[in-house]
Amino acid sequence: MPDQAGRLAVVTGANSGLGFLTARELARKGAAVLMTARDEGRGERALARIRTELPGAEVMLRRLDLADLDDVAAFAARLVAEGRPVDLLINNAGVMMPPHGLTRQGHETQFGVNHLAHFALTLRLLPLLSAAPGARVVTVSSELHRRGRIHFEDIRGEKAYGRLAFYAQSKLANVLFALELDRRLKAARLPVLSVLAHPGYSATNLQTSATSGALRLFMRIGNRFLAQNAEQGVLNQLHAATAEGLVGGEFIGPDGFREMRGAPAIVQPLPAATDPVLAARLWRLSEDLAGLTFPSVAEHLR
Repeated sequence: MPDQAGRLAVVTGANSGLGFLTARELARKGAAVLMTARDEGRGERALARIRTELPGAEVMLRRLDLADLDDVAAFAARLVAEGRPVDLLINNAGVMMPPHGLTRQGHETQFGVNHLAHFALTLRLLPLLSAAPGARVVTVSSELHRRGRIHFEDIRGEKAYGRLAFYAQSKLANVLFALELDRRLKAARLPVLSVLAHPGYSATNLQTSATSGALRLFMRIGNRFLAQNAEQGVLNQLHAATAEGLVGGEFIGPDGFREMRGAPAIVQPLPAATDPVLAARLWRLSEDLAGLTFPSVAEHLR
């Protein structure tokens, strides 16, 4: 990883798993890292671990509840008011296969947290990203995006909800969003790259924290016998965040069988995820739900 001294990275969901490892390794290379966590207690413990391991590292913690778009707006407004350019935004946090639920604004939980909150956070932080030379947005998706479709007719999951189906939907939304963001950034000539990553099958607490019963047992067995460790999985988003030569629009994932394990490489998303018509439809829906528009943000930055 190139030296990251002088850069500011914002990492969502940095209290555990891939987010924690991302924050720690960026800090190890000299970046100032703003960790976010919904649970302040867990966040403080993660912060203390990094400070113990890396004395002198510039790491900070702020609470951020991605299930509340008002909290996302307040978090971003505080950063914008402080004015420090953001070099890296790592859209890492996520929930996986919980029972049906709604965010504070009434959006299905997985779509709301995994996609819509990061959509809103990214757009709100564009002024700070555009002020940093070589800034990047890394959106973390999953190989399971290949099983997804966008349920435009039932986006809240009120008619028919399946944990896996709506998780896959949120991960497909991540890919559609990041690639459409790349198109819009280039069209607006904004100096920010949008890159995707997925960790393959990596053993973290995400697989078991919200699941229950037989599904939790299956995930535990998979984590033990099929998954690569989180330290290997995190290399994909670190590569997306820091590797030289990326131009925006790349998808970084493991190079092994079915992209489950291996070294970081450029991988190809589900063909439907590259459809600009589908992406534009999701973008319009996301703007409506979040109350934001990209053109007004882009014009403000010129």
